[in-house]
Order: sequence, then structure tokens, then C-alpha cells
Amino acid sequence: MQDQLYTVIDVETTGGGILGNRITEICIVLLQGDIILDKFTSLVNPEQNIPPFITGLTGIDNDMVRDAPTFDEIADRIIEITTDAIFVAHNVNFDYNVIRGEFKKLGIAFTRKKLCTVRLSRKLIPGLFSYSLGRLCSSLNIPLVDRHRAEGDTDATVILFQQILELDPEYTIINSFLNARSKEATLPPHLDVKIINALPEKTGIYLFKDQKGKVIYAGKAKNIKQRVLSHFYDKKNKEYALGQNTHTIDYEVTGNELVALLLEAEKIQKHYPTFNRAQKKTIAPYRIIQYINRKGIIQLAIDRSKSTDHSLEVFYRRSDAIEQLERLCFDYQLCPRYCNLQSTTERCSHYRIKNCKGICHGQESVVLYNMRVQQALISLKKQKETYLIREKGRTIDEHSFVMIQNGIYKGFGYVHQSEQVSHIDDFETFLTLQKHTYHTTKIIQSYLRKNGGNNIIYM
Repeated sequence: MQDQLYTVIDVETTGGGILGNRITEICIVLLQGDIILDKFTSLVNPEQNIPPFITGLTGIDNDMVRDAPTFDEIADRIIEITTDAIFVAHNVNFDYNVIRGEFKKLGIAFTRKKLCTVRLSRKLIPGLFSYSLGRLCSSLNIPLVDRHRAEGDTDATVILFQQILELDPEYTIINSFLNARSKEATLPPHLDVKIINALPEKTGIYLFKDQKGKVIYAGKAKNIKQRVLSHFYDKKNKEYALGQNTHTIDYEVTGNELVALLLEAEKIQKHYPTFNRAQKKTIAPYRIIQYINRKGIIQLAIDRSKSTDHSLEVFYRRSDAIEQLERLCFDYQLCPRYCNLQSTTERCSHYRIKNCKGICHGQESVVLYNMRVQQALISLKKQKETYLIREKGRTIDEHSFVMIQNGIYKGFGYVHQSEQVSHIDDFETFLTLQKHTYHTTKIIQSYLRKNGGNNIIYM
């Protein structure tokens, strides 16, 4: 390995994500072992505008690159200096993919073995608070001049890599990172490979967390390890940014996909992760409520609120709530006016429901009318079934259950086969309480459509 060639590389770009980046500056230092053989530095005309925030970060503006060579004009020089060399960079996947993308635009395949000085530093210099280039240089007394300029960052990375070579004289760690079967080359820079190796190949949820332990993404999977790794092989802007911000991963095995979906929805609502798009919006349901007006008449109405605790019934479309109220009016001869189906202050005149007995203009007693309202409410309550969905557990000697009580999702739990449970009160002992939301309703409805009455236990 003493004769091995390395190219230490840094690029500055226009920003805009891994797929939209164009290079504005590049610096490449060629090493043989730890000896510098060659160096190439150049501004690059990105052939597009440089955003002001990038200029603020790097100091490179449109005027500086206007007369600089385009990438295709320096492509041969980059190929020449990197041929037969291992591509080395701090957070290597960024620089490597940007350069590879530039070559792809030219119809040229660019493939090199690569090493990441962030991951190598974490392995060989453990215990530091941060492995950003600036923090590492400060901790190791490496001079860093012209931060966020290609040459300044490359010069500092060269010194860092030379120190890494000294810490790994037998090239044990470096060779393990270069192993084609090693995950080290594909994992994000801040994620320890031990975390990946510990992930189970089972159904459940996983949580990506940043340096402060904040959940930045919640997902569910039939195979947790396989799904997590797929994020890091994906070259989309969002997946790349997710990897760059991930420092650790937590997981929870659920045993089946239904509980995984419900738990994923709960985590998204609880943590509001930056990289989740779906399910983040809290949708307030429509509720059928009752109240007594000044005349002592029980009125029904449609309200909208996040709380479902005192609702007679919950809907996620206003049209469904109206349809249910109209059905109650028709079946129990209620007054459309006192069910808030019309806004007139005089006698009712609903376009379809004509069987009101006259409570709205004094032809029926309040007592008799209220009795029919109570009967309607009782029928409404009977429609709201209580049942359990039984599914596979986390191990072969347990099963899971999802509880729906009076039409409202209450949560899930796990019961060992040795437990004697038959009544709903017995199951409540093992219940993990959860919130009933629009998303949990959709998940359960989808499950019931797909599975019909299978696995349903009515209580």
C-alpha cells in the first residue's frame, strides 16, 4: 500500500441538492502513500447562476466564474490525475457523486474506489464531539485556511488523511473500508456501521435521529434493515440530505404490518419529522354533537374539532356527516331545522325530508320530540362497533391486537399465548393507548377492506 495512489478532492458547488449541483471550484491533490505528487486547482463555470446564499458561504460569485473553464474543458485533466487512484474526500459521497454527475452529463462513466475521511476519523480517532472538517482541524491542530474554498478544504483534508495513514500503518481499517462488501463506503458519514448491523430483518418501524437525538424521519418496513439501507442507496436529493443528517437509528419490532403502520402514524404526529411529508398534517374530524337549546329541545349539529372524546360519531368528510344526520332525521322523524340541516328560523322546509311532526312550529311537544332524538342517539351508538383485530405478534408465542371501541381506535397491544383473555377488560390490561386520528382511521379502513372479516373478534 506504500505505492498506492490517492487523490484528495474537494468541490464547491451551486447547491440545489445532489442532483442539481454544478461545480464552481475544484481542487485535487495526488498522493503516493503520504507523499504529494501533483495538485490541480481551478474555478469552474457552472453554466448556471450561483445563488446568493452560496456566494455568502464560499465567496464565489458569478463574476468570478464567468471566464473560468467549464467542466468539459477540465474533464481530461481530472481523469488524468485520478486514474488508478483512490478517491478521498471529507464526506466522500457528496464530492464523488457531484463529479460523477458532471461526467455523466458528458456521457462519460466515472468510477473510482473511494474513502471517506469522516468515517475513517470516527473509526481511528473515536470520542470527538464532531467530525466536521472545521471541528476536526481544531481538535487535531490542523491549519485550515479559506474554509469553504476548494483548495483550503483540500489542503486541510490532505493533512488529516496523512495522519489517518499514520494511525493505520498496516492499512487494516483502510482495506476494510475498501472491501466491496463493506457498508462503510455507502453509509452516511455520521452513522456507525454497528448501528446498521444491529438492525433486525423483521417487520416494524425505524426512526432516523440527528446529532441532538431529534427524530427527523419515521418509517415502517416489513424488513427494517433492508428498508433502512435502501435509503442510502437512493440518490434522490431528499434521501441524500436525510443520510447527511442521520447520526443514529432507533427501531421497534411490531410483528405485523398493521401495527407498524399505526405506530408509524403515531410517531409522525408526535415528532413531526423534518423528512416526512405524508401524514404530517393534522386533520380535524367532523363530529355529530348534541346540545339542549333555550326551548329545552335536544338539537343535533355538525362540529369540527381535533377532540373526539365526547363526539356521538366522527367523520373525516363533511358530506358523510350530513348524510348520517339526514338518515337519522328520516328514520326518526326529526326536524331538519333542529338537526342544523337548514338555517331558516321558521318551520322546516328541507328539500328531501318532509316527515317532521311539527316541533319547529309548535305542533309537537318537546318531551315527545326529545324521546325520538334519544332513540336516534341510541341507534347511533349501536352502530359503533367494538372489536379487536388479531394479528401476529413479535414472537411465535404471542399475538398482537388492535382495539376499536365504539368505533374509535384505542390502541394496540401484545398478549402471550399463556394468558387467559376473553373480555375486552382483559385486553385493556395489555393495551398501549393511542390517539384516534384521520390517518389511523384510514389505515384501519384499508386493512378491513383488504382482509374483510378475517382476524376480527367482535366484543
